[in-house]
Amino acid sequence: MSAIADCADQEPTKILQNRAAGPTERVFSPGHRWKVLGIGVAANASFSATFSGIPATAVVLRQGYQLSNAELGLALGLLGLGVALSELPWGLLTDRWGDRRVLLIGLGATAAWLLAMAMLVVPTRSGVPDVTLLSASLLITGLLGGSVNGSSGRAIMGWFRENERGFAMSIRQTAVPLGGGLGALFLPSLALVFGFSAVFGLLAGTSALSALFAWRWLHEPPTVDHVVSPAAAGSAPLRNIEVWRIATAIGLLCFPQVAVLTFASVFLHDFAGLGTAAISASLAAVQIGAMVMRVWSGRFTDRHGNRRQFLRRCSAFSALAFVALWVLVLASPAMPGGHSFLIAVLPLVLIAAGISVSAWHGVAYTELATLAGAGHVGTALSLANTFVFVGFFLVPVAIPGLLHLWSWSGVWLSAAICALIAWPIFLRQVDTTSGDGTDGNMRG
Repeated sequence: MSAIADCADQEPTKILQNRAAGPTERVFSPGHRWKVLGIGVAANASFSATFSGIPATAVVLRQGYQLSNAELGLALGLLGLGVALSELPWGLLTDRWGDRRVLLIGLGATAAWLLAMAMLVVPTRSGVPDVTLLSASLLITGLLGGSVNGSSGRAIMGWFRENERGFAMSIRQTAVPLGGGLGALFLPSLALVFGFSAVFGLLAGTSALSALFAWRWLHEPPTVDHVVSPAAAGSAPLRNIEVWRIATAIGLLCFPQVAVLTFASVFLHDFAGLGTAAISASLAAVQIGAMVMRVWSGRFTDRHGNRRQFLRRCSAFSALAFVALWVLVLASPAMPGGHSFLIAVLPLVLIAAGISVSAWHGVAYTELATLAGAGHVGTALSLANTFVFVGFFLVPVAIPGLLHLWSWSGVWLSAAICALIAWPIFLRQVDTTSGDGTDGNMRG
């Protein structure tokens, strides 16, 4: 294991007792790693409220900015494209500069940009910003916010032991549905009542608050001379086929998740006829369910050493859930009293599918970071997030075309196909009973 892993596998109190602290070195309490985890949760939740919360306002956004479905998809897609383009550069910088510097720069810049949007890129009585200005603004938001994902993940992998990392990373990943759920619950109503100045202003405030937490408590973990040897760091992740496989599968399995996050509100409004309150409650239920499942899955796979098996099963279950949604959409016109049935059942099936395709993130990122090695965690996580946010760009852009060709049945069938394709790409579980006692999740 790497120097960071060796450090994290020891009790923090023993680390502090066994190393001679120089006059300029910081001494941390045994529980400091939980503060680091809290910062990771806060940072990811603040950015998740942006990239998941803004799409949750899609119906109000479409009306307020006077957009067509195609223009709406382009604007929301460019938010994801910005993150996709910046993830790998931010990850490389994280491995070079450390978590603290990257997170402070990224969160601070994101807060400043969202504040500028709140003042300059909102509909007013005198005019409505055109789709080009809105799309470019969301693109820049994504470029700046891409700093959050890899840097906070690297910090957590450094501060926690091997048998805690799945749980810790899963808690960190609950920040994504936490922020998205809060965004889905409050931002549509906030946009409807107070306008998008309030939306962008609130999101700027959450990023600034997370930056303050990072400035106060986020530091590099204590290691011997703060050096990671080349042998301990592992081979470069960009030359590791197993890292590429997991990153690719993560990206594919996020495609159906993005479809839920970006266009579920439009689906429930246009197809099922639900109002703003019911739509917000449905999307919040998806995010809350995802939070619970991510924490459970992290603890479960830490105990059983079955990360890869769990990831493959999530792919299969997600494919089945979206197939069920596809069948219901196809069958609904022929059902007696179809509209009442839709209102009662479709949101429930959508919630189940959304939870299923959002339950695995902490497990996947832990497995990916373990394969990459401590010296390359930021790069590996950012590689995966590049694929993820390519999905955040492509999916919203593709959905209007799918709606035009095949209606909502085509959207949900495509989601099922993506989840099914991811299943064989995830690595197979290896035997954990090898003579050297190595955890099967860590072997090729």
